[in-house]
Amino acid sequence: MPVTDLQRIAAFRLSFARRQAAVVNEVPGGVVVLDAEYAASYEHNQLVIERSPHPAGLPALAETALGHLRHRQITVLDDRTGTDCAPALTAAGYTHVTELVMTYTGPAPAAAVPEAAARTVAFDELRPALVGQLRRWMPEAEETAVSQLADRRTTRLRGAEQVRFLAVHDEEGTVGSWADLYCDASRGIAQIEDVVTADTHARRGYADRLLATALRHASDCGLFFLLADPDDWPHAWYTRRGFEPIGRFHLFTRAGFEA
Repeated sequence: MPVTDLQRIAAFRLSFARRQAAVVNEVPGGVVVLDAEYAASYEHNQLVIERSPHPAGLPALAETALGHLRHRQITVLDDRTGTDCAPALTAAGYTHVTELVMTYTGPAPAAAVPEAAARTVAFDELRPALVGQLRRWMPEAEETAVSQLADRRTTRLRGAEQVRFLAVHDEEGTVGSWADLYCDASRGIAQIEDVVTADTHARRGYADRLLATALRHASDCGLFFLLADPDDWPHAWYTRRGFEPIGRFHLFTRAGFEA
């Protein structure tokens, strides 16, 4: 049976989680990924399940694998498994949300005027804008938590064959919008992730510049995707720009640190 685009994306996401992790432990149907340096990050300390043979047993598995942490997170990369394990996890106190998997089906982006394109930047250039936005989102968070949630981004540099931090600058040279781009040209797949415009720079068209630049950088990848919240407005914004939903992943969390 041919591998579907959704299966290719699930495999890419599982590979990314493995590659960026400090510690990887195998479990039935997936992996536990851990990084003690970023203990406040759900992304870096979680279960990632591709397809569980025992969905009802995931709460117990999470307690065994993540019991040293204040939070619990389980990402399920298979819709049937996510649906089947939801009753047991919600009964155990987990919040359940879905992630819409959207792939780009629009035309190739036009050549950009150089000054209109987003630029690839080092993390040190991006960090002040990232920290500033995190503080606006989480004004009560401790400084250590904000620092962890910003600095964890550096681990993503090892998550794929090519990782770029893209940024759009304003007229004074301040970063106003940013995103990650992950490309695996050997498998013909790319993802744009964490597209953010600072509250101070909204409604200037910066996100469009990020997206167009990312598509040009990923022109050798036939499959270009992103993950969106089906209940929030950005997924409609992406639809207008040529993305179509092809499936969903499931995310289960039990609160601790904000992440």
